[in-house]
Amino acid sequence: MDALETLMTTRSMRRYTDEPVSVADIETCLAAAQQAPSGGNVQPQQYVVVTDDDTKARLAHWYLKAYDRYEKALPGPRDTSDEATMKLWRRGRELARDLAEHLAEIPVLVVFLQPLIPWGGQDDEGPLDIGRLDASVYPAVQNFCLAARSLGLGTAYTTVIRVYGDEALAELGVPEGRYEIAALIPVGHPVGKFGVAPRKPFLAVTHWDGWGNKRR
Repeated sequence: MDALETLMTTRSMRRYTDEPVSVADIETCLAAAQQAPSGGNVQPQQYVVVTDDDTKARLAHWYLKAYDRYEKALPGPRDTSDEATMKLWRRGRELARDLAEHLAEIPVLVVFLQPLIPWGGQDDEGPLDIGRLDASVYPAVQNFCLAARSLGLGTAYTTVIRVYGDEALAELGVPEGRYEIAALIPVGHPVGKFGVAPRKPFLAVTHWDGWGNKRR
């Protein structure tokens, strides 16, 4: 698949068929993830691939519990939203709820971990803010999702399970106090079509040679 087409049509797919996903395809996606840019080449991420039904069910329990709390805290649509915006809002909520309620049925769940380690250091002038460690993890997440798209597999970028991250890590047997969850990515053959997702026009959020200089 053309690289630009892959980039432009990779979107969250939250409903899946029960068709199995091959180990070879998951390994291809993981190899792509591992090739992502990494600050200082530290490559901090670890992956936990979950295909066992019982383990998926335990993760799904915590995911749904987290989503139930998160959904209640989400703001509603703005009073000024037009009907098209309202339709997208309702559709997004419906699909997110559907994913939360059916996570255990998805063929593969991939949990991206990042270590709890000091990052940036300091010198005589104080702490050195060189960015967050997860800046070297999330490119791997995106590479994984792009590779999956190129194979015709759907993914959805999720982080809500972090609400019960400690409990989820315990279900996976991850050593206590050493890692946190960066993302949980469901993988499967999607129900629905890939395509360009609705986004703000890039020119609306781009400033040229300084803040406020826009090209229309």
